[in-house]
Amino acid sequence: MKIQQSAENYLETIYMLRKSKGSCRSIDIANELGFSKPSVSVAMKNLRTNGYIEVSGDGNITLLEPGEKIARELFERHTMLTRFLVSIGVSEDIAAEDACRIEHVISKESFEAIKKTLANIK
Repeated sequence: MKIQQSAENYLETIYMLRKSKGSCRSIDIANELGFSKPSVSVAMKNLRTNGYIEVSGDGNITLLEPGEKIARELFERHTMLTRFLVSIGVSEDIAAEDACRIEHVISKESFEAIKKTLANIK
């Protein structure tokens, strides 16, 4: 099932926050992305309704299997694309910004070719 880029960004952000901090709440997402708390709340409701996340009584957000799968794939794409762009001379900041946009539209074939190229560069 294809979801919107904004939903993918939220899932990836939840994944990264949980990975770095051990937990994630709506306010953490709002702070990380620079969005208002009400905007994040609406997005979390949509992700919850569609079975991508679960929110505990204390507001802790957990990725469910479908959300976790999407988030892990995006995180891998983001990190690999950033590494690739840096390896060809793009600054770290610009590489990370561009990777954030590219990760949503790159084909599986192109991404796999980049991964293969990076494996050979090590």
